[in-house]
Amino acid sequence: MRVMLIPNNYQNARLFQFAGTARFAYNWALEQENKNYEAGEKIISDYELRRRFTKYKNEPDNQWLYTISNNVCKQAIKDVDAYRKFFSGLAGHSRYKSRKRSKPTVGIEMSDPESVAGSNDGIGIDLGVKDLAICSNGYVYRNINKTSRVRRLKKKQRRLQRRISRKYEKNKKGGSYQKTRNIVKSEKQLLRVTHRLTDIRTNYIHQVTTEIVKRKPSFIVMEDLNVSGMMKNKHLARAVQEQKLAEFIRIMRYKCYWNGIRFITAGRFYASSKTCSVCGHKNGLKLSDRIYRCEHCGAVIDRDMNASMNLYHYGKSIISH
Repeated sequence: MRVMLIPNNYQNARLFQFAGTARFAYNWALEQENKNYEAGEKIISDYELRRRFTKYKNEPDNQWLYTISNNVCKQAIKDVDAYRKFFSGLAGHSRYKSRKRSKPTVGIEMSDPESVAGSNDGIGIDLGVKDLAICSNGYVYRNINKTSRVRRLKKKQRRLQRRISRKYEKNKKGGSYQKTRNIVKSEKQLLRVTHRLTDIRTNYIHQVTTEIVKRKPSFIVMEDLNVSGMMKNKHLARAVQEQKLAEFIRIMRYKCYWNGIRFITAGRFYASSKTCSVCGHKNGLKLSDRIYRCEHCGAVIDRDMNASMNLYHYGKSIISH
């Protein structure tokens, strides 16, 4: 059965982008094989090629490869496996793929990411522990971990952990712990509950980011949070881990790229919480202070909303310059 695909302009642009990346990965892998062959070495395995390509992606100039699905490059490198037939005499020498054969068809408009961006105003997003995301346009996305559904699962998780710990202590012989069938059964139950909690949190992040992106803002501004540093605070570590803040930023970044929305990152030392979003005056602020009171203009505003407004103004200044 054949199915006809009728992609829109943006989808066409992405398809040709995937094709160009696949050609790039194929030529890179073939070059590795050729260098190895000229040096008199054995053929490089598919696994080794993909391992080297992962290191290549981590170089500063090659970070753009992370904006493309990993399956595109993986399949292109697998296609170089036909190089093996060259050694056995079943095929001729493999050739590099030319860009001329992957040009867009005449009549297709290639959409520029800057032109795809929506005509709506930009959004500043402040991430937190009390609430997941506070947007400058007034939308507040609550903490999913405070819902009764997640609380029940967390309570079940704690009970299973205590039960497993007691069973290990009960079956301790000498200096070693004995694992029984009941312990294995309880550990499987605990694993299922843990996976369920992870899936709920990740799904909620996808729902929130999709809802924000669907409003088609012209730009989105977020802080470059030092999540690893926040995890060192024993009072915040668990809450930060459950909120999956780094995952939220990662997902938001690639969804902005997919939808042609400009993603702006404010430096981690940008004082979004301590600066008044009305007059720009900076006040000292403790972590326990949830309301921002400006000493200069007298403005009184929620701390997180004030931070999101400052991020919005930061994005505006970047766009204007």
